[in-house]
Amino acid sequence: MENVFNIPQLSGNLRKELLQSAAEQFGTPLYVYDLERIEARFNALKQAFAGRKALVCYALKANSNLSVIKKLASLESGADCVSLGEIKRAVMAGIPKYKIIYSGVGKQDFEIKEAISLGILFINVESKEEMLRVEACARELGISARISIRVNPDIDPQTHPYISTGLKENKFGVSIEEAKGMYLHAHNAEFLEPIGIHFHIGSQLTKLKPIAESAQKIAQLTQSLLALKIDIKFFDIGGGIGITYSDESTISPYDYAQAILAELRGLDVTIVCEPGRFIVGNSGVFLTKVLYQKENQGKRFVIVDGAMNDLIRPSLYAAYHQILALKNMESKGEAEVAGPICESGDYLGKNIVLPHCERGDILAVLSAGAYGFSMASNYNTRPRCAEVVVENGKIRLVRKRESFEDLIALEKEYL
Repeated sequence: MENVFNIPQLSGNLRKELLQSAAEQFGTPLYVYDLERIEARFNALKQAFAGRKALVCYALKANSNLSVIKKLASLESGADCVSLGEIKRAVMAGIPKYKIIYSGVGKQDFEIKEAISLGILFINVESKEEMLRVEACARELGISARISIRVNPDIDPQTHPYISTGLKENKFGVSIEEAKGMYLHAHNAEFLEPIGIHFHIGSQLTKLKPIAESAQKIAQLTQSLLALKIDIKFFDIGGGIGITYSDESTISPYDYAQAILAELRGLDVTIVCEPGRFIVGNSGVFLTKVLYQKENQGKRFVIVDGAMNDLIRPSLYAAYHQILALKNMESKGEAEVAGPICESGDYLGKNIVLPHCERGDILAVLSAGAYGFSMASNYNTRPRCAEVVVENGKIRLVRKRESFEDLIALEKEYL
């Protein structure tokens, strides 16, 4: 069996011949997801918590394709959602409502009401004002709302500042002291039922120490809440386990679980974790076709049909993705892989070692299964690309390529 924690590579289902075939059959740009690798990643994390009450809730924001969610639903996954739209996707794909968590800092009343009415597991509240809105919505519906409070442990996650969420200067969650007052209010409120506690310190975490320190802080708070007869049933540790894009050392599921469990001795709670990138990141590849090759004063550019509207991580975070040419060619040199969008920041990779490329050659951008298509846009009136999955050696279309008509469908009637 393939080691599912290896560095980015084309192996297993996502071999070069299959990717070349996918590009020829469905065109480019194109996202390709390996469902069997997704299953292996999910099961590895689920197995790490075996023997304890635990629920793995896949974070839909990483990749919200319905076929990907449906695959995870078949593996008994829950769902971590940050919008009403994601909740509806989870339900449509077969995830039970009682396994759905609703997070996010900007929930609107209509979203809160529908989430309560659906009977999801709980709502993660991010501020006192939001908790009071949840209470008001629940009172209006005449239904008690199950909630968890997101506590900000003020721990440096040692990750990119844009994806850090657990420091006091971040917009997420409340301090430990404020959380205590919120729990007391919820405990005494007629239409609130505080059943969980939550923390999430950031994404692409590669160090275990910040996670363990955060778990320790929140476990201590949980003990104090239980002493006040506030019945906390769910201990939500968030997500954020990093993957390898280049040469990062990552956290194994076993070590991750053991670090958390070590801080929960004596606590009879169900552990909830919310992985996204860990499950789908290394399970996806973005394919793009070479259009031109050019040089400007000694700098080489490989111009491709994929762009920042398709995969924005390099432009947004200066994120690195390994890029391979599917054709085996020997002479190699550094190049910037750039897209056709009218922005200097439109690139998929800088200082990428590639062979001489000809028009029509296919490049594979690895580790693109997370925050790729889910962050795509129609900038420059570019239709979003197609998505396919690979399972049992077969390629299957799971989202067709958008057309120009799709893009203007909501506008043309007003001309």
